[in-house]
Amino acid sequence: MHVPQDDARGRRPDSVRKDTMGYFSAMHRVIALVRPVQSTFELGCAAEVFGTVREGVPQYYEFDVCTETPGPVPTTAGYAMSVPRGLPALASADTVIIPGWRPVDAPLSPRVRRALLRAHARGARLVTICSGVFALARTGLLDGRSATTHWAGADRLRREFPQVRVEPDRLYVDHGDVATSAGAGAGIDLCLHLVRRDHGAAHAALLARHMVMPPHRDGGQNQFVPPAPPAAALDGLLEWAGDRLGTPLSVADLAARLNVSPRTLARRFHEQLGMSPGAWLLSRRVAEARRLLEDTDLPVEAIAARVGLTSAVNLRRRFRDQLGTTPGAYRRAFRSPEPAGAAS
Repeated sequence: MHVPQDDARGRRPDSVRKDTMGYFSAMHRVIALVRPVQSTFELGCAAEVFGTVREGVPQYYEFDVCTETPGPVPTTAGYAMSVPRGLPALASADTVIIPGWRPVDAPLSPRVRRALLRAHARGARLVTICSGVFALARTGLLDGRSATTHWAGADRLRREFPQVRVEPDRLYVDHGDVATSAGAGAGIDLCLHLVRRDHGAAHAALLARHMVMPPHRDGGQNQFVPPAPPAAALDGLLEWAGDRLGTPLSVADLAARLNVSPRTLARRFHEQLGMSPGAWLLSRRVAEARRLLEDTDLPVEAIAARVGLTSAVNLRRRFRDQLGTTPGAYRRAFRSPEPAGAAS
C-alpha cells in the first residue's frame, strides 16, 4: 500500500497511521509552544494526553514542541530542556497548545503573535493551560469571548483585558477554535475534553483510565471543589446516609438523625461541605448511580430504585440536569470492561 508523502501542510512521513480498515490517514498534530521559564507540569499535561504512547490505546495524535528561539529552554524544575524546533513548526499544527506563560506580563513578540494568528486563520485550534491565556488574549482572539484561568490570576486577566469575559469558576471554556483552562490540573481536564470531542467518549475514557484520571469533569464545574470531609464530619451522618440511599431519606430525616433542626443541619452542611443537605444527598445518589452504570448490568429502573431516585424517568432527569447526558449514553461511554454484577 502506498504511504502518502509530505502534504502541502508539511506533514512528515511518521505522521500517518493505519486505521482499523488498514488505510493510512494523517495523524492530528499537536504542537506545544514553550518559552523560558517553562512550567514542566503544564507542558507535561499536554504531553501526557497527546504525546504518550500506551499499549492498548490507539494513537491518534503526534506531539511536538517548539519555541521562538530554538535551543535550551529553562524550566521551573531547575533544568533546561533542548527544543530544536522554531515557530515554523506551528505552520503544520492542527492544535497549538500554550502550556502556561511566565511571567504573565511577558510581552507577545510580533513573531509569535503572527505565528499564532496564522495558525488560527488556517484552521488550527489554539488551546491554553493556566496562565497561557495571557498570551492568547494578546492576540485579540479572545475579545468578546469568555475565557478562564487559574482563580489567582482571574482578576488580573479581567483588568488587563476588559474585552474578555473572564469566568473564574470554570475549569475550562471551549469555543471550538480557541479553548482555555484554569489551574494546571484543569489543563488535563481540557485536554481529555478535546480528545472526547475528537474521538468520542469511549476513547477518552480509555485514555483517562490508563492515566488513572476521572473520565470526565465538565468544564462548568467550579474550580473550588470542597475538600473531602474528615471521617468524623457531621458525626458520621454522611456514612449513615450513604448506606441508606435506597430508602426515601429526606432532609428532615438527616436532621433527626443528629437531633438538630433542619436549619441547623443546613448551616453545618454549608460550613463543612459548601452545599445544602438536599444537594449533597442528590449528588450522592447520582454518584452511586454512575458507579452502578459503570460496574453492573442492572437495568436503569433497578438502579434508580437502589439509589433512591424511585424511577427511571427521575434518574434520567437528574442525569440530564447534572451531567448533560442520559444513563444509557453514560453507560455506553464509561462502561467497565468486565461488569462486576449482572441482572438476572
